[in-house]
Amino acid sequence: MLVSNKTVAFLAAAGCALALQAGSAGAETLTTGVDPTFAPMAMQNLQGGLEGFNVDLGHALAKEMGITIKIEPSQFSAIIPALNAGKYDFVLAPTTATEQRAKTLLFSEGYFNTDYTFVQKKSAQPITDLAQLKGKTVTVNSGSAYEAWAKENEQRYGFKYQVFSTTADAIQAVLSGLADAALIDNISGPWAAKKNAMLQTSYTIRSGKVFALVFRKDDVKGRDRLSNALKCLKKKGVVAGLVKKWLGTEPESDAAAVVVEPGQGVQGLPGYDPTPAQYNCQP
Repeated sequence: MLVSNKTVAFLAAAGCALALQAGSAGAETLTTGVDPTFAPMAMQNLQGGLEGFNVDLGHALAKEMGITIKIEPSQFSAIIPALNAGKYDFVLAPTTATEQRAKTLLFSEGYFNTDYTFVQKKSAQPITDLAQLKGKTVTVNSGSAYEAWAKENEQRYGFKYQVFSTTADAIQAVLSGLADAALIDNISGPWAAKKNAMLQTSYTIRSGKVFALVFRKDDVKGRDRLSNALKCLKKKGVVAGLVKKWLGTEPESDAAAVVVEPGQGVQGLPGYDPTPAQYNCQP
């Protein structure tokens, strides 16, 4: 079931948006969206604006391309529909590149490896094996890869799952005793546990998947253009620097934040173009 909540309503009502300007007056503007409850990838700061890994990534892309990128706050479940409706030019929000999504969307190459992590109350027995999910209730964010995993594995492991509008709401359900665990990413899970002494992370599912920028299926030109800028940021160490800044870790040499793919897109998924990319980076 989908549980409605007003967690981000105040942001939408206030029309909170961040314009990342790097070009001259009259420079091209691209519009995108992020889920401001997905800390530390995107969140509201004390000044009422947006900050986080992906906000910094948007700023770096704008600078590399010499354009303006306007970032709007949105519930994650509304972002891809907004892209397809033409409201957004691309999706900056962390989005897992999957086979299903790649059938109707285009991806840049990955910029961050993403795994699935369970978040539980500190007082609960930590989940150390998926077999321990039997009889439990798990919460997930609407429209996420974690919802897809829960749907695919609900019967196999004997658990029930509930779908919430935001990651914050999925975690709050655990704190409120409405669920046993929230299944989220390996970023916001540890972040939430760090910020709240009542939480802990437990079992991690290795997904082999990555976060990537998202584009409409017919926007090959837009995908290649931003993906080339992303390649430049990787070559300069900018993306690896963001991992260290926001997560406190150095990415491995084979991490998506470091490796520059030869083609465009995520290898092994529909829409990948193996043709060696041609691009020039800003000095």
